[in-house]
Amino acid sequence: MIPSKQIKSVSGRPIPLPGNDLDTDRIIPARYLKCVTFDDLGQYLFYDVRFNSDGSQKEHPLNNEKYKGGTILIVNRNFGCGSSREHAPQSILRYGIKMIIGESFAEIFADNCTAIGLPIVIAHSGDISNLMAFAQDDPACEIKVDLEKQEAAYGDFTIQVNQPESVKKALLAGTWDSTHELLSAKEQIESVAKNLPYLQFRS
Repeated sequence: MIPSKQIKSVSGRPIPLPGNDLDTDRIIPARYLKCVTFDDLGQYLFYDVRFNSDGSQKEHPLNNEKYKGGTILIVNRNFGCGSSREHAPQSILRYGIKMIIGESFAEIFADNCTAIGLPIVIAHSGDISNLMAFAQDDPACEIKVDLEKQEAAYGDFTIQVNQPESVKKALLAGTWDSTHELLSAKEQIESVAKNLPYLQFRS
């Protein structure tokens, strides 16, 4: 079986997004859930808090030129709370975000992120505050997150991050994509199915 892509480390520039309890309806408004595929959801990320009704921009980190090209989102407490819509992490991934570092995450949101290969890691509130301040002062800085060591390094700082052990193992081993895992085991599944008496139908 060929594993999904192994994710052992992530590097990129930060986008600080302060605020607690940023829910999934704010991440991706409900009217954009009618899509057939997730491909174009990135353009609607945080749409209602980024744009006015006439399409003009509001003040928001994702609209700030100094954070353009950032791929690591820095958030506060209980990010992704609210409904369990999988469109929320999909819109973040499709926007170009490769990782989220935060104080805490809603459980279902966190699981949905792992399922699409979007790593999230947790850090202490003091470290998050320092990281946000550092990013605001030096938006061109690079953050390097080592998932094996569970460390994030930026500037002269190195902070501890953590993940549930099962999530860490899935990302490092490349087994986070359950659909890929299922399709990779197609031959074994067919073999077992042939020997199940209740699947043997007579014409």
